[in-house]
Amino acid sequence: MGEVILTMKEIDKSFPGVHALDHVSFEVKKGEVHALMGENGAGKSTLMKVLTGIYKKDSGTITFEGKDVEFHNTREAQDAGIVIVHQELNMLGHLTVAQNIFIGREFKKGIAIDDKKMNEEAKKLFDRLHIDIDPTETMSNLTVGKQQMCEIAKAISHEAKVIIFDEPSAALTEAEIEELFKIIKDLRKQQLGIVYISHRMDEIKVITDRVTVMRDGTYVGTLITKDCTKDDIINMMVGRVIYEDPKEHSMVAPDAPVVLKVEHLNAGKMVQDVSFELHKGEILGFSGLMGAGRTETARAIFGADPKESGDIYVNGKKVEINSPEDAVKCGIGYLSEDRKRYGIVVQKTVAENSTMATLEKYMKGLFIDKKKEKKVSEEYVKSLATKTPSVDQLVVNLKIKTPSSDQIVGDLSGGNQQKVVIAKWLVRDCDILIFDEPTRGIDVGAKNEIYKLMNKLAEEGKSIIMISSEMTEILRMSDRIVIMCEGRKTGEVGIEEASQETIMNMATREIS
Repeated sequence: MGEVILTMKEIDKSFPGVHALDHVSFEVKKGEVHALMGENGAGKSTLMKVLTGIYKKDSGTITFEGKDVEFHNTREAQDAGIVIVHQELNMLGHLTVAQNIFIGREFKKGIAIDDKKMNEEAKKLFDRLHIDIDPTETMSNLTVGKQQMCEIAKAISHEAKVIIFDEPSAALTEAEIEELFKIIKDLRKQQLGIVYISHRMDEIKVITDRVTVMRDGTYVGTLITKDCTKDDIINMMVGRVIYEDPKEHSMVAPDAPVVLKVEHLNAGKMVQDVSFELHKGEILGFSGLMGAGRTETARAIFGADPKESGDIYVNGKKVEINSPEDAVKCGIGYLSEDRKRYGIVVQKTVAENSTMATLEKYMKGLFIDKKKEKKVSEEYVKSLATKTPSVDQLVVNLKIKTPSSDQIVGDLSGGNQQKVVIAKWLVRDCDILIFDEPTRGIDVGAKNEIYKLMNKLAEEGKSIIMISSEMTEILRMSDRIVIMCEGRKTGEVGIEEASQETIMNMATREIS
């Protein structure tokens, strides 16, 4: 490893209600691969967005090649030699490989684009990377792995000195990952500084020189990869402090019947042979890192995404669920992690949102019985302690806190919005509830209310699947925990045996 090329010192960044980066420091040397690790929401991506000019830092300094810098957009960062290769590939499928690499910086012959010159320059880049890709090939014809190689070629075409790889192997096959590692090792030999963001513990040991760990927006520490173990990294990632008291034993009766049984469920790459059972009155936690396939599993069960194969049983009876409508008829309700897209209609009243899944009950001929709708929703609003002046109040008009006038106003407070979604499924009388990230984006007080509500529902005999990226939440709420990694179930553990370390080990397990 050579001299330090990039230093970020005491970087601080806040958004409304969130202290995303709390005086974080990070450095990269020439000729090193430096891993940036942490649980979901630790602040890794935010730190890199500050570096590349997507976000403006509140305080702190960035020093690049010995000079203090502050980039105002990604173009400025690229021009300086700091390039990010995103997990989501930004290529245009209908253009050629060369056209994608040089988009916005095309070689010209007079006023015409010089495709011949671009093909030649693209070929030089691929030769430098020792990869065989035809520059004239249409991008959409390439595999995801090859497209990724093109992203890297595009990065080095900016004469990059620091390249940030954000979860680069997430969509790649084993063979493609090997190719990627060859390229990274070669770039390291060329004295580039490389930041490698990944959740895959085994990769970290293979490809990186140092590991920096972040947690809850703070810098935890930096380790030399060859001198540390996987457990050392995990312990730094999860920490020892659990802010919420974990559940010590299951609250489910030993003879509680199975209300939902899923056998060998397959739905695309992210749901591979998933089987589990859910008991009456149980909160079953689903844990795993980003891209583990938890939401995809839930959506396949709910009929929101098509399943390829597998069987679903509700109360011992095999059911066919091909749409959300089928799932609701079977007594399954789904609270999406994306409330605004799939949970509420922001222009409708609290009452209208609460009864949305049960409209047939409130029809008088062709019209909705508003009086009956209002009475029922008021009962649930009251029982859920939803803070709203009246159920007629428009969701968009309640407690509006907006940073700018062009902000979409579809907001109760996050917690109250979530309660309206819960009310919708309780009005429908669903016995099986899937809660996908139930407390994402809501404050601590509202979290506690949601937790109390979930426990109350379980006591009343409702059964809950809870998907959460927050380890403390999983340990606080779950009676049993299913762990997933890369579309497969990699473990299942009762709350009595569960710990952050156990779960993290299963969540980063290599899939054979």
